[in-house]
Amino acid sequence: MRHAKRQQMAQEAAEKQRKKRERSGAITSGIAAFLFAGVLAFVGYQAIVHPDTPLPREWNPTQPLRISDPVTAMTGWKLNQAVSDQAQCLAALDGHAALQSLGPLEDTEQCFITDRVDLRAVGQSRLAPVETRCAIALRLAMWERHSVQPAAQEFLGSTVSSIDHFGSYNCRAMRTGSGPSTRMSTHATADAIDIAGFGLANGTRIRLLADWEAEGPRRDFLRAVRNGACDWFNLTLSPDYNRLHADHFHLQSRGWGLCR
Repeated sequence: MRHAKRQQMAQEAAEKQRKKRERSGAITSGIAAFLFAGVLAFVGYQAIVHPDTPLPREWNPTQPLRISDPVTAMTGWKLNQAVSDQAQCLAALDGHAALQSLGPLEDTEQCFITDRVDLRAVGQSRLAPVETRCAIALRLAMWERHSVQPAAQEFLGSTVSSIDHFGSYNCRAMRTGSGPSTRMSTHATADAIDIAGFGLANGTRIRLLADWEAEGPRRDFLRAVRNGACDWFNLTLSPDYNRLHADHFHLQSRGWGLCR
């Protein structure tokens, strides 16, 4: 009996030691894994920020957005960084837009423009002068470069030389298919712009009201640029959304990803 009890106590003590070693080993392994991950992160960061890094700038998260860079999985992140900071936004537009930076505008508590610019052109495309936010100007420039011009070449065999619009800033409530709304429109803060059509270098005019339902390349072009706008704006509404948008694209910097 005594021998059996001593043997049991010895086994229990050995089991406790084994579990203690396992816990200690797990903690040590966790610390080692954490340190290894930290070393990898440090080495990776150094590789990214090193002047001679082999990582292309369009993939490098430490490099600012450049409109002419190829589009990658990092482009959207870089765009979001740029539109949230006026200095970055203006730097990205330098050489890719004709604009003048203006002071902030405040008509009322609900109607104002921060990061205000007077925009005249993006890329190869002229615009009638429009006061808007830098974020809208930058998103327009990305859309013009990476969606509008490629679609014009593909479907119309020409380049776009002008983009027609109905304006950006408008101190008004939101319009809905069911009538007036108590909510203010994003136009009240110039966080949106309405695009009515395009002029081509060969003299052709494309209008949403006339060409959205037309058969052939004009229709294909308009749908391609609408789909492309969804890549660069947080909300895109077209004639497919409702009759209030029969003659324009509503392109919005703020939103929840609606693409219609």
